[in-house]
Amino acid sequence: MPFTPVADPARRFQDKVCFVTGSTSGIGRAVAVRLGREGGRVVVIGRTADEGKESVELVKQAGGQALYIRCDVSKDGDLKHAVERTIKEWGRIDVLVSNAAMMTFEPIVELEPKSWDQLMHVNLRPLFRLTQLCLPHMKQGAIVAVSSVHSFQTTPNVVSYATSKGAIDAFVRGMSQEIPHTHARVNSVAPGAVDTPMLWSNPNVKSGKEKITGQVGTPEEIAAAICFIASHEASFINGTTLVVDGGRLAAL
Repeated sequence: MPFTPVADPARRFQDKVCFVTGSTSGIGRAVAVRLGREGGRVVVIGRTADEGKESVELVKQAGGQALYIRCDVSKDGDLKHAVERTIKEWGRIDVLVSNAAMMTFEPIVELEPKSWDQLMHVNLRPLFRLTQLCLPHMKQGAIVAVSSVHSFQTTPNVVSYATSKGAIDAFVRGMSQEIPHTHARVNSVAPGAVDTPMLWSNPNVKSGKEKITGQVGTPEEIAAAICFIASHEASFINGTTLVVDGGRLAAL
């Protein structure tokens, strides 16, 4: 449908129900707070109750409403429960941000199959399942998956992570063709180096195998891009990956 500016551009998500995985820290928390600041009703999804409650409080301080639901995104029963409770509480889902992720740091020839499976169950499968579970409750909604520049250019010993992120980008391209745009748009955002624990705890970064040169982004900068893609201002953006990396890919 044609783009119609909202009455208050600072409240793009006024009363919209926004389901954000991995929102107890890092990029996910920054997304939750930004959505709350813009009037959203935010469902904070994560495994740690204390961190979840902190995110809820931050969302409320920003001016939004928030609900924490403990959920291990690798478990199908947890995902179903989280969506069902969201619908019971707020009746619909307008925005899905699939952000939760993990990394492994081993050569593929040495990686245990169970480690590969675990990573895919955290990074990739929840996007597939949450798309299935949330779509019946969405109308003119937005699905945003968090990919990575590793989808385009990667380093040794993180092949499983890069594979999961490349699959996310393929998923959004394909799903944009399966879902009518009037029902939901599907896109991804691919961050570069971002100042989060995941970056600085990376053994490749610690050892110097992976050089962090140039600009390091903040979670808030990535959240701004994610919220733009999820907003009605991006109504003509569908099936694409927005790279938000401070120019890192261009230098590789």
